[in-house]
Amino acid sequence: MSNVGSVLAALGSAQAQIAEPPSSNLLVTILAFLIMLGILVFVHELGHFAVARWMGIRVEEFGFGYPPRMLTLFERNGVKYTLNWLPLGGFVRFGGEDNTLYGTGSLAAAKPWRKIPVMLAGPLMNLLLAIVVFAALFATQGVPTPTGQQQVNVVYEATPAATAGFESGDILISINGQAISEPAQISAIAGENAGKSIPVVVQRGDTELTLDLVPGPWTGPEGQRYDVGIGIGYAQIVLQEETGVLGAIGHSTKYTVDLLGQMVSALAHLPASLGNMFTTDDTAVGEPIGPVGIARATGEVVEQGGMIAFWNLMAILSLNLFLLNLLPIPALDGSHIIFSLIELVRGGKKVPPDKEALVHAMGFAALMGLMLVISVNDIINAFQGRSVLGG
Repeated sequence: MSNVGSVLAALGSAQAQIAEPPSSNLLVTILAFLIMLGILVFVHELGHFAVARWMGIRVEEFGFGYPPRMLTLFERNGVKYTLNWLPLGGFVRFGGEDNTLYGTGSLAAAKPWRKIPVMLAGPLMNLLLAIVVFAALFATQGVPTPTGQQQVNVVYEATPAATAGFESGDILISINGQAISEPAQISAIAGENAGKSIPVVVQRGDTELTLDLVPGPWTGPEGQRYDVGIGIGYAQIVLQEETGVLGAIGHSTKYTVDLLGQMVSALAHLPASLGNMFTTDDTAVGEPIGPVGIARATGEVVEQGGMIAFWNLMAILSLNLFLLNLLPIPALDGSHIIFSLIELVRGGKKVPPDKEALVHAMGFAALMGLMLVISVNDIINAFQGRSVLGG
């Protein structure tokens, strides 16, 4: 029971933001992507496998990697443990899947109360993986605590900021007499004072300086035109506060719940984000990325943030995989759960197997078609040199 398709769906929904992504080494990109994809799929399939065995549902094969088969490592309790050529995580083959849909102890023949936990186990393992990874990061790196202060990280050439004398590393204290605690204030104040000279107080090292700024039009590094603004890149200063194991688990759980809420909200904007694909507007944001895009993104975050960024991105993708697999999309776990619930409501009367198989086949074809379209867009963006992660 391979979930490569569902992983690709999760990758397609993942969004990330990094201001200035560097060019990534191709070998690093490929290796990092394969390792990440392998872990995500393996953990997912391990959940299906463990609960199926617990529920007494027959499993014929647990594969490391994806077919074609390289060799059979060993066989135990009727289960073949195999090593396969494609390093895409793993898969579970339930009894009866090769020949007949039904059979003694097969998943299809199992009662709904047995099947549903098996289907839920894969996504729940991805949820658990995300919580564990975030907890490990918090325990070792500290808990990110926003300070509210905004720090300049780039000053673009030939802009109002460059003329005023801004420098990278400056901390924004106030603009036109208003203390800065939120990023939205910066563009709002600039917009209200277009063409006017206003004072900006910054902290540069141990010294506070007052700069004379005249907000106005400027052109971004990729040619995008802004009618009024400053011409800087900035980010909130975040401190890392130490915490113990229990504190890390608590923060991780809360952080995971918050991220899931954001992802659910993002799903409502998916049609609009699809509309941004193939646009010639460099300022368009939010378009989905597929396997090619996420591979590029993986290489970029590894080069910029190292292994910390790698694990953080993997945890976010694991949450995507958890969420999307529970949606009632044909061929994914959520759809199998829906069919099992229908069977339960009908008092054990199954949906005809051929009709259920047709629904899943059509859904899988549609999913792969969408991934193909998104991948074409990813390739076009790569050739055009457009940033994968936004900027």
